[in-house]
Amino acid sequence: MRNPCETINRSPAADVQCKEDARPWILIATILASSIAFIDSTAINVALPALQKSFHATMVDVQWVVESYGLFLGALILAGGSLGDLFGRRKIFLVGTVIFAFASGACGVAPNIQILVIARSIQGTGAALLVPGSLAIISSFFDEKSRGRAIGTWSGFTAIMTAVGPVLGGWLVEHTSWRWVFFINLPLAGAVIAISVWRIPESRSAVKTRLDWSGAVLATLGLGGLVFGLIESTSLGWSNPIVVGSLIAACACLLGFAALEVRSSFPMIPLAIFKNSNFSGANLLTLFLYAAVGIFFFLLPMNLIQVQGYSATVAGAAILPFILLMSLLSRWSGGLVARYGPRKPLMVGPLVAALGFILFVVPSVRADYWKTFFPALTILGLGMAVTVAPLTTDVMNSVDRDRVGTASGINNAVARVAGVLGIAVLGIVMVYAFCARLERTLDHLSLPLGSMQEIHALENRLAGLQPPANLDPRTKARVTDLIRLGFVFGFRVVMMMCAGLYVASATIAWFMVPKAGDVKPSSVRGFRNPRTREQTRNWVTYAAHCVGQNRSKEPTPKLQIAVAKQTRWYS
Repeated sequence: MRNPCETINRSPAADVQCKEDARPWILIATILASSIAFIDSTAINVALPALQKSFHATMVDVQWVVESYGLFLGALILAGGSLGDLFGRRKIFLVGTVIFAFASGACGVAPNIQILVIARSIQGTGAALLVPGSLAIISSFFDEKSRGRAIGTWSGFTAIMTAVGPVLGGWLVEHTSWRWVFFINLPLAGAVIAISVWRIPESRSAVKTRLDWSGAVLATLGLGGLVFGLIESTSLGWSNPIVVGSLIAACACLLGFAALEVRSSFPMIPLAIFKNSNFSGANLLTLFLYAAVGIFFFLLPMNLIQVQGYSATVAGAAILPFILLMSLLSRWSGGLVARYGPRKPLMVGPLVAALGFILFVVPSVRADYWKTFFPALTILGLGMAVTVAPLTTDVMNSVDRDRVGTASGINNAVARVAGVLGIAVLGIVMVYAFCARLERTLDHLSLPLGSMQEIHALENRLAGLQPPANLDPRTKARVTDLIRLGFVFGFRVVMMMCAGLYVASATIAWFMVPKAGDVKPSSVRGFRNPRTREQTRNWVTYAAHCVGQNRSKEPTPKLQIAVAKQTRWYS
């Protein structure tokens, strides 16, 4: 079946009309596509305690269920953005949706934890093609003036769809099985495929390029080795040869990746793009923000279900204040960049969210939800709502349309890698804090040696740890309380570190993100944005005029260097 835009006579007016007619369908398809990725990530977090119990899994096993998805998504999302620019954004978007749907079905029927991890890896590969395509398609068919509102609409409706994930996922876990959490992706994927084939026009980059396969392999091996070493260090120890060898090999692969990108004619990450201080600052800010969010949504459902005693459905509903604030305010916050510039919202939002993380230090065991978790989730959601849409808009506005796929891929890769590293690094902090607190408190109980050894052997299950069966009921209850208190202690430590990351993000925004109307020379270099070209042309003309007015005097070396630099950037 022909795409509707293919039946229109090709003329500038027809192209404009085609784009305008396709815009509502573009938003619908990209919202649904992003929703299956976000629903999967939020719903699986609610299902982790049930999954851990079903497979008798350790904390490391549960981490791999989350990390395998994030690892392949983060490592390959750059290639996904480049593939869209090269072969067509709609085409790669469709391929990613099909792969994601197939892998979701495989996750739902996985017979053991190993097969589930493999299926999650395939799911992450599909998401690496799907996720960057969403924003790249939006940026291709919405001009800069309407792009902020479009991204805000995408963010808002995606958040609404995402809100269904935890509640529905919790209900499915409680009343059927955690496996149905993956099956809910299938009907949404079918709708995305149908709309994309029938209503969305194709687009691709006008710049000729080719895929950097070597870079993709090195990035995947490097990140995989790094995550493997960090996660397995909690069970094997830092001195274990496997852990040490994994980290050394990861560093070698990542250094090789950087060296390859410098020499490559068609790099997966064009390093020149980071000469733009705005783009670099926004991505560094993304790294800190999403590292904290990754570990937060990994630990919060465990806290609510295993420590506070919530059912899976109630735990999913407990997260709704955060998601609803994101959905209600994202469209409004998407227009903040046009009104105030990117710096102000990217400073205020993280500082508000940091206060929300600090409030998560308040809840203990059996805490009242409305007095503890609800205020913290509300303030955190408000801060993130002010931050996310302006951050995404700022990143996409930093480059011209021919590079939106690459820019989207880089920013999404940073976000996904940040989540992976956040769970790996701060997960280590969580395990060590939990173990230290538990061992210190258990020393006062004078438990039998065999019971102490059993508890120490299973400490990496965190709140999923069960007291030894040979203890009397009173001692069992006391050990259970100490396990929960140990989890709360570790959770508090991690939340304070998350607050620190958000304060650091606000500082980065102050120093590296420009104010409204402020275009720094580093933002011009290496880019072909018509607006910055015009500004540069005016600056060079003015400088030449100043030199012409003082022909009797030799131009100062400083002015000569400035004119030469601006001329080179413009050319």
